[in-house]
Amino acid sequence: MILSIKKKLEHVFGVNRMLTTKEILIHAKKVAPEVSSLSGEKRNEALFRMAEALVNNTDKILQENEKDVNDAREKINDVMIDRLTLTKDRISAMAKGLLEVADLPDPLGKILRKTKRPNGIIIIKKSVSIGVVAIIYESRPNVTSDAASLAIKSGNVCVLRSGKEAYRSAKAIVDALKIGLKNADCPVDAIQLIEDRSHESARELMRSNKYVDLLIPRGSERLINTCVENATVPCIHTGTGICHIYVDKTSDIDMALKIVNNAKTSRPSVCNAAEVCLVNRDIANLFLPRLKSLLIDQRIKENKIPVELKGDEEVSKFVDCSPASLSDYDTEFLDYILALKIVSDVKEAVNHILEHSTGHSEAIVSSNPESIDYFTTYVDSAALYVNASTRFTDGGEFGLGCEMGISTQKLHARGPMGLEELTTYKYIIQGNGQVR
Repeated sequence: MILSIKKKLEHVFGVNRMLTTKEILIHAKKVAPEVSSLSGEKRNEALFRMAEALVNNTDKILQENEKDVNDAREKINDVMIDRLTLTKDRISAMAKGLLEVADLPDPLGKILRKTKRPNGIIIIKKSVSIGVVAIIYESRPNVTSDAASLAIKSGNVCVLRSGKEAYRSAKAIVDALKIGLKNADCPVDAIQLIEDRSHESARELMRSNKYVDLLIPRGSERLINTCVENATVPCIHTGTGICHIYVDKTSDIDMALKIVNNAKTSRPSVCNAAEVCLVNRDIANLFLPRLKSLLIDQRIKENKIPVELKGDEEVSKFVDCSPASLSDYDTEFLDYILALKIVSDVKEAVNHILEHSTGHSEAIVSSNPESIDYFTTYVDSAALYVNASTRFTDGGEFGLGCEMGISTQKLHARGPMGLEELTTYKYIIQGNGQVR
């Protein structure tokens, strides 16, 4: 059993000092072979114990989370405060997510292909873990357990770098998860939390090719762009979601209202929330006033935060709205704000989406098979919805247990990243003396 790097340093130096990012990464790389060699049963046991430890340490996690929330109140808006806040129910949901991942099939050791060549050698393509997976994320404490669960199940070491707003929450969660690993007699350093929160530390993580096998940023467009522009380690683009809903002239208006309402207001701070609604010109006079009534008037009556509607001059002919600038159609609001635009048909809607989308999730509400076929053929995003809310782009909703992030690129991973996306493969070639 490999002792915790923290315990080793305490033994050597007699103090509980902050670990440098390089020290953490060196140890992560060192422990990776042991983690990857754990049996499927052992990895599942670790997840069970981690879930148990999360629940048992709920009070401590909530205490640390309260400190984070109190410090952040004057710095971030109410929507982001909700994203940061933990409750007993949310911690229970995190624990449930761990158990759901444990119930998924083992992604390791699968024979992906087996061929016998004319010279007699047998080539086996086998699924294996990636190694050390680093995740940089912002103020969402639940990402801590989601990332750890998927990493452990797929035999990877997980190196986490939380945003400063959520650091105490993340540390309390990691401490609990490490207790679970210890109780399962698994390497406790399979989950690491970067302690140095400086910009230099972040850059070091992005450039540690010797130690990090994959980097996954989760958060704002700024964070993702910083990683993509500065990382020399393999990096996956995730998260930024300028998600569109196109309401076709053949749509069921009641259905369309229900879908837009859910996609915008159920949780506006997440990347699968709708930011732009495109409305066919033929039904704009019917749809837009009802949408305004639902998102503004009705929510005010119910003492809920109303949605600010932003639209151009044509939209303002049908509803009162804030003037929309060109940049509003390229903005991930993550708030109770929805940009509106009127289009002539599905082709104009698709052209708008291709110009402004981040490749995350788009939806069409329509009863016309031709419009639906055109939309799903020409829109080039990771997840396309027909008569359903964009809010379903989620690892749990896709049956993946949870997700490491939503990939908006096309190589290696696309859409919700689950266990399969945290594995790679290697070739094992069996022979009996063949030479070339």
